[in-house]
Amino acid sequence: MAKSPAPTPDPIGVRGPAGPPELTSAQKLMVFVLSMTLFGLANIVTEIIPDLQVGPVTLKVSYLAFVPVIIAALFHPLYAALGAPLGEIVFVDLLMGDFSGIGELEGYLQMFLGIYVAGCLVRDPRSRVQLFVAGLTVVVIDKMLSAIVDIAKVWVGVADAEFVPGLPQSILLLEGVGFAVALLISGLLFGALPAMALAPRLYGKIEPLLGLAPRDPRHPIPLAERGTGAFILLALFLSFVAMIVAFTSEIFGNFGVWEPDFIEQYGARFLWIGVSAALIALVSLVVTVRFVVASRRRRAAQGAGTRDSVTRKAGELR
Repeated sequence: MAKSPAPTPDPIGVRGPAGPPELTSAQKLMVFVLSMTLFGLANIVTEIIPDLQVGPVTLKVSYLAFVPVIIAALFHPLYAALGAPLGEIVFVDLLMGDFSGIGELEGYLQMFLGIYVAGCLVRDPRSRVQLFVAGLTVVVIDKMLSAIVDIAKVWVGVADAEFVPGLPQSILLLEGVGFAVALLISGLLFGALPAMALAPRLYGKIEPLLGLAPRDPRHPIPLAERGTGAFILLALFLSFVAMIVAFTSEIFGNFGVWEPDFIEQYGARFLWIGVSAALIALVSLVVTVRFVVASRRRRAAQGAGTRDSVTRKAGELR
């Protein structure tokens, strides 16, 4: 009885019978570096956009939320979420001389949770409704946790409140207005709408460049392998850690702070340092990926040739 041919391996990794595909270590690193460099570049762009002050409220673009949303939607949310906030720290805060020390961990954890949840909400990267919700989710989680931490710092007494003259309860008002502004500008205008327009067009086109298969809507990525309850506990723990880090940063003041402010010293042209560093990392990633993919194709072709040769010799012996 003839044996059935072995199934062709999944290009993205090993797929379970009822679960999403698993990435190899190299593919995880590729998604991580891609997310880190692209979000770092996006945050450098926001440094150029001027802020607008309207009374006590500052209108500004906090970040281009559509960049991590698209990466998390097209690839694996976990590694996209781990890399994106690190890109802001490395290419903007450190290189631009605006590193706030241990306090950076607070922003990292908050942004990580926002991107990861948003990426898991997208089951099909071609669904504009899911992308719209994901674009808003990033900002809602990030800014909501940030507002809670700011209010808690004032309530505990480790930080001074910023009040509107004559309105002692204005901290709640200011935090609420700041949250609404961030949701409108970063979440809607620079998050949900661009993600809805770009992700469906990129789906199935950019993944093969990294040697990956497009995400399969039939195998969505869960929030946690052990269920939603486990993830909620983890999210609460990380939020608590972010709050403790924020308190520690306020109590110890300049612990780990490095703020030479190179932009103020050398002008906006210093931003090209960060742009150059991010582009070098991105180009290195592309070159490495192309080399790895080409090597795998050569090995696969050689293996196929060897099998054909063995088959022909076996036929001749018969």
